[in-house]
Amino acid sequence: MPHRPSPPDHVQAARRAVRITVAAGVGFYPAVYALDEPAVALYALFTPIALGILSPLPGSGRDRARVVLRALPVAMALTGLGTALAVATAPAVAGMVLVGFVMSFGAACGPAPAGAAPGLQLFYILACFPPYAPDTLPQRLAGLLLGGALLVLCELLVLPAPPDVSYRERLASALEVAARAARASAHGGAAEPGRAAELRAAGQALRLSRLPPAVRPTGAGRTDRALAHTGGATRRLLDQLARAAEQSTSAPGGTPPKSPVDPVSAPLLAAITAECLAMAANLRGRRPVAGPEALEEVVEQFLTARARATLARDPPSSHTLRRQSAVLAEAASTVTARAALSIAIGGRRGVRGLPSEQLWYAEPAAVHLWLRRLTGNLTLRSVVFQNAVRTALGLGVARLVAGSLDLAHGFWVLLAVLTLGRTTAGATLSAVRLAGIGTLAGALTAGALILWAGEATDVYAALMVPVMLLAFTVGPIAGIAWAQGLFTLVVSTAFAQLAPVTWRIGEVRVVDVLTGSCIGLLCGVLAWPAGAATEVRRGMTALLREAAPLIPATVAATLPAAAPQASSAHTEGPGESEGIRWETRHRLRLAEAAYAQYRSEPATRHDDAPDWPAALNFAIHTLVGANWLPRIAARDLDREVPDALAGWAREAAESTANAATRAADFPPSGVRMPPLHIPYTTAPSPEAPVLPLLPALTDVENWLVTLRADLRAMSDGTPP
Repeated sequence: MPHRPSPPDHVQAARRAVRITVAAGVGFYPAVYALDEPAVALYALFTPIALGILSPLPGSGRDRARVVLRALPVAMALTGLGTALAVATAPAVAGMVLVGFVMSFGAACGPAPAGAAPGLQLFYILACFPPYAPDTLPQRLAGLLLGGALLVLCELLVLPAPPDVSYRERLASALEVAARAARASAHGGAAEPGRAAELRAAGQALRLSRLPPAVRPTGAGRTDRALAHTGGATRRLLDQLARAAEQSTSAPGGTPPKSPVDPVSAPLLAAITAECLAMAANLRGRRPVAGPEALEEVVEQFLTARARATLARDPPSSHTLRRQSAVLAEAASTVTARAALSIAIGGRRGVRGLPSEQLWYAEPAAVHLWLRRLTGNLTLRSVVFQNAVRTALGLGVARLVAGSLDLAHGFWVLLAVLTLGRTTAGATLSAVRLAGIGTLAGALTAGALILWAGEATDVYAALMVPVMLLAFTVGPIAGIAWAQGLFTLVVSTAFAQLAPVTWRIGEVRVVDVLTGSCIGLLCGVLAWPAGAATEVRRGMTALLREAAPLIPATVAATLPAAAPQASSAHTEGPGESEGIRWETRHRLRLAEAAYAQYRSEPATRHDDAPDWPAALNFAIHTLVGANWLPRIAARDLDREVPDALAGWAREAAESTANAATRAADFPPSGVRMPPLHIPYTTAPSPEAPVLPLLPALTDVENWLVTLRADLRAMSDGTPP
């Protein structure tokens, strides 16, 4: 179902239209009528349009002004490059392909570069067309700077966009919800009605796909990576607390079970509560920002107490052990969140004791982090790379056609490719059809206006401002047809003031837009026409297959006292396991990007489509276990593991890994897995030896149960 703009969207569109119109008009009119500088006027007009309308810059007025200031040097460089390469069609086409790819590929660096990219490409497009006039470069740059400066002032002073709720504030609120749930869990008893729903809603509110682009921590720098890591760990904590709340309120017959206070878990839950509240305060500005050392001390005490309890005369039940294992998993998520937050806002360059793979981004220089993000997307399996290639191909072909056919106002051909191209061929066709209708209507209206007004420039001067206000208000809300039609009127009234025009200018625009539309549609058909629909499946398949070998490798590392493991296709050495973790994280980032684009595409969804978030959760939970289980077991497991228990752990890990490999093909019927029961939860026969209670094995069981739930959710849609 298409998104319908809400009343707040209408207000924001009107406010933006006022800002852009003021910035464009204040620069355009003096340049035309006082200075008689058409080149200055053209760039003063199109700079606010490029960076204000064509570029969906995220954030408040202050945020947008900051992005515009940073974009101006790039815009000047692109204008200079386009002016120099306009000497002939061949260099102009080569430059267009390079600029189109680089600017589009910059989307990998975060929402600000992604938002500014379309507008920045317009500066090269404007400059690379004949006439070849390098002597006009100073006037072009002057108009660009004038329009950019006016846009910055308007973003700050003229009906500035209000700031969004920051990611830090959203994260602080979610941590407070987690603190309340952890405090209640420490006191025992059934959870309050609605507690689980509140926790899950708080976790969903942190999903990047549900946040405004300006507040998403998706940059390649250390701070954004650490904030995103904190948010991911917090979402995992909220999900774990929600699962515990659901279990505490479920019982046969609907009667909530009585859950006494667990003296082993209560201190750790209290520490989790205090840590969540402290992190919320840090996110709101309280200093200093501590590391996870204090919570880790409580975890050490928990592990000691838990191991001592299993050796007591009256050992805990299997239910209590599972609950303690769940609390330990909650503590691991909290430790991860605290460690990542100490890097994000505390300035740390590392955290001792934690798995180095978890916080790998803490020590490398910022340049290394940015290069890693870019090189990681230089693959055919990256939707960012695919989009950049598609855009560069379309713009290059459009520039070649416009130059070879010597089309008047040929930059409109490239502008059509730039604005009408979509990530799927179907969406592009829909946009092209609507754009053609709108452009034709706008051209007929413009032609009638020019026939009536003739060379009376004062008429066009009087009409340009109200037409711009109407176009920039109605266009973003009413759709592509209205946007194209009204923009045709804008450029017609503007060009009529720069040079004498005839009614045929509307005809030229129709031809150029249709030419660009056909080129964009052709490129959309030839280059990844299905968009992310195919790539998301391919990426999830690769992700599951890459993550599967980590499961038996993690269990082998968790039980070092176990007998040597039989040969297995999934067995990996320590060095190989570390390499698999790196590759799994790489596959996870590509799959997340593909899923994010998939969600944004208006493609037809099928009810039987796999639950892609469950596949992502499976990989995330696999990595979490691979990082934490061996570390916990090294401090918790000081007894030799009996062969029966070690064999169970190996078989359960292999069974789960094989299920993940089968699930990678996403069979329609899903994957079936036998129940997972640790051997000592079943009463042994009189002849069978009594198996010792090993908390580390309960941790393994809890982890494998979570992974299996994710695999089942991929096909049946149940919550993971």
